[in-house]
Amino acid sequence: MPDIEFVRLNTIPKECFLNLMNNEKVRRYLPLLEGTFSEQDYNKFLKSKQKLWDEFGFGPWAIKIHGKFAGWGGLQPEGGNADFVLVLDPKFWGWGFKIFSAVKKHAYSNLPLKTITVLLPPSRVRLKFLFRLNFIEDGEVVINGKVFSRFRLAETDQ
Repeated sequence: MPDIEFVRLNTIPKECFLNLMNNEKVRRYLPLLEGTFSEQDYNKFLKSKQKLWDEFGFGPWAIKIHGKFAGWGGLQPEGGNADFVLVLDPKFWGWGFKIFSAVKKHAYSNLPLKTITVLLPPSRVRLKFLFRLNFIEDGEVVINGKVFSRFRLAETDQ
């Protein structure tokens, strides 16, 4: 069994997503998530992420680490960019670099991408990890009234 597995979102039990998205430690980093993440939110979430796959040919996956559900993430279209998103259960924090490396390798091998972006709320002040991965600052983006700092992977780092 590989350390990291990417599977379709709908292959993971709904309760796993509800627990993840309602975890207080996780919610601190998700400014667009307001209120409790309900079963109705879960159904909308699955439908919207599947629509990305249908329309663009890529989108986020569920992530398993050593066979256990660790979270969700990958690339999703955002404002003409391929944006890397990662939402992990706190038990799996620290796996981000390995997950990003696998997503980046897949993206540049299988998708016609020149660059990858990351959007973070301005409250995220520890950014050394992004700069170590060769991301550069690339302005701000407003989504649903919330401001995000955008970082872009330099095209030469494919």
